[in-house]
Amino acid sequence: MSDETPLGFETRMIHAGAAPDPATGARQTPIYQTSSFVFKDAAHAARLFSLQEVGYIYSRLTNPTVAVLQERIASLEGGVGAVAAASGHAAQIMALFPLMGPGKNIVAADKLYGGTVNQFGQAIKRFGWSVKFVDMDDTDAVRAAVDDDTRAIWCESLANPGGIVTDVEAVSAVAKDAGVPLIVDNTMATAALWRPIEHGADIVCSSTTKFMSGNGTAIGGIVVDSGKFDWMASDKFPSLSQPAPEYNGLNFGEALGPMAYTFHSIAIGLRDLGGCQQPQNAFYTLLGLETLALRMERHSQNALKIAEYLEGHSAVDWVSYPGLKSSQYHERARKYLPNGAGAVFTVGLKGGYDAGVKLVDSLKLFSHLANIGDSRSLVIHSASTTHSQLTDEAKTLAGAGPEVVRLSIGLETADDLIADLDQALSAR
Repeated sequence: MSDETPLGFETRMIHAGAAPDPATGARQTPIYQTSSFVFKDAAHAARLFSLQEVGYIYSRLTNPTVAVLQERIASLEGGVGAVAAASGHAAQIMALFPLMGPGKNIVAADKLYGGTVNQFGQAIKRFGWSVKFVDMDDTDAVRAAVDDDTRAIWCESLANPGGIVTDVEAVSAVAKDAGVPLIVDNTMATAALWRPIEHGADIVCSSTTKFMSGNGTAIGGIVVDSGKFDWMASDKFPSLSQPAPEYNGLNFGEALGPMAYTFHSIAIGLRDLGGCQQPQNAFYTLLGLETLALRMERHSQNALKIAEYLEGHSAVDWVSYPGLKSSQYHERARKYLPNGAGAVFTVGLKGGYDAGVKLVDSLKLFSHLANIGDSRSLVIHSASTTHSQLTDEAKTLAGAGPEVVRLSIGLETADDLIADLDQALSAR
């Protein structure tokens, strides 16, 4: 195989970014559990600090274990670079940090993970930023929401918790016309099922805590840059298009081209915000990535079988899963998610809030906890937990009304999961 032959996804999820350890020959990427790194000499240190040379200074900025994770996920998503963060929420702030300033806003989907709705709707106000929540299915509304102070459009590829499939190509067209980047949260699908950059996304942001690690052991987040957005095209992004005083007037856009956003996120974002991913968590996530495609295939197969079962159950009012033929997003899922519609979906129970609480309390094989993407099947009543900070109106808008239960289907035998659901629904 020549060097020019592109490697397949499964090959890259095992090999991208990694090589045998040069010091020991260790085949698995070591955990470089160190705070800092020794410089070769004073000149070497000066080059690193002035960004004239890439290397390791301090693990808040760069770490060899984390670097492998960043390169691997960038390869899988089809980006030029990536920056790992301490959590998915840290990654979201990292993604916005190079773009925003006081008085600036983002246009975001109104169907988002509840924690993201709260972060955007409340926490970012403290930075002087604001958000406009819009139905991403209505591209005219998205276009109308963009103004001179908008600095990004944000959506989820598969919206959590309802499994709504965003028409990324349509939203990307709006972002391009507006001259702002489209940021897509790809946590629910992962690059194994959907690569938003191939459909027009400029930046991909994900929680590595979920399917990428795959076993509920490691908290983390990732921001992947496509390298395709022209930061020098306007004066909207001075952090990337104007001289940076903290680096002796370095212009990231001019000096670093397609890697400008990634280098800024490391050299300034991680340096000043400090939300770095720990090397041990990066190590666990690298182990998870080695089986990502296999797991996402089984997750999707199990989820479809269970969604079909629940759709026909007398205690269930509705099921929101794009893999179902009855879903309004089924055709869109066939386009964007040909290898499976993911593992997470919501169920509306007859009986409302009380029925939802009864179900989660009656399940035995499912684990009742606030996570998705585990090898184990998980369940949660969103209205009383993940979306509890929202108003009743906002909960319903986000797909987390009182009757809604979210399921994250794992890798167990599907018939065993169906049996558990059957006994729990009978216990109502």
